[in-house]
Amino acid sequence: MNLKKTSRWIAIGVGIGAGASAGLVAAGVAVLRKRQIDLTNQVVLITGGSRGLGQAVAREFGKCGCRLAICARDEEELNRARLRLETEGRQVLTVPCDVSDAASVTNMLAAVRERYGHIDILVNNAGEIRVAPLENITAADFERALSVMFWGTVYPTLEVLPLMRGQGAGRIVNVTSIGGKVSIPHLLAYSCAKAAAIAFSEGLRNEASRYGIRVTTVVPGLMRTGSNVNAIFKGEREDESGWFGIAAGLPFLTIPASRAARRIVRAVRRGTGETILGFPAVLLAKANALCPGTMSRILIGVNSLLPSSAHERLSEESGLRLEPRHGLLYQVLTTLNRRAGRRLNQPA
Repeated sequence: MNLKKTSRWIAIGVGIGAGASAGLVAAGVAVLRKRQIDLTNQVVLITGGSRGLGQAVAREFGKCGCRLAICARDEEELNRARLRLETEGRQVLTVPCDVSDAASVTNMLAAVRERYGHIDILVNNAGEIRVAPLENITAADFERALSVMFWGTVYPTLEVLPLMRGQGAGRIVNVTSIGGKVSIPHLLAYSCAKAAAIAFSEGLRNEASRYGIRVTTVVPGLMRTGSNVNAIFKGEREDESGWFGIAAGLPFLTIPASRAARRIVRAVRRGTGETILGFPAVLLAKANALCPGTMSRILIGVNSLLPSSAHERLSEESGLRLEPRHGLLYQVLTTLNRRAGRRLNQPA
């Protein structure tokens, strides 16, 4: 009899616990939904928006009913991007701009304000990748990386901050990289610039929140965007292009740009502080935080497998020019990335 009573009380307790858990989950979902902002008619400015991840993000914001402004250096690329977006029914403004130049950024922001009157969301996405061993990079490579990916984040942000403070609200998204948390061999200049961008983004979030401005740091791992054709390679250029192109297209190492774009828009709606994109990137960041010594030994081993330096070959060459020099196996292994490139306005 006692056993039956005990069993009954246990069953009642389990039922109450399950009900309470379900209630907490439902309440949590309700809170998240309440915190999400409506993006309809919001003005979104995306730097580096003509191709790759920037183009995918523009499409995703467009699906939410946003009014778009995209900038990039190449006017022809911008025109192609505009036509693609307008074909999908999006309202879009394109402005040529070099984000590493403060005056160019000021002029670009003025054009966006003239068209839309205000800016609700800024996505700092412009980037540039240089792949080379330490012996084949120069101080100029570090300066170039910082000018595009650090100052190219700082300049647009400083321009929009007064506007957003005046509005009492705004969203700023800084697209960085897992390379800013874990310095990957042969990407040293890139990793340094992205690390600086992460520090800027995190500090900005802490200080801008008092004005109703939410800042999101996006930390992507490898993505299938087709952007390897725009990378610059030095040293043993063909070998560097080969390993980088393959790594940028393998399914288990990379995530589709469309999925990354959805995650970014979701983070903006929720006001998320940081989002790391891709399980390999999450794993790498956690492993480096918990076991930095072990990770360093692993990366030293990885570096030993990569192409050696070429002391007399300091010139650079783009991935687009190097692509035709690779064999059939390379073409097979990079199929998904090339398909992504065609969808995301990358040069053929």
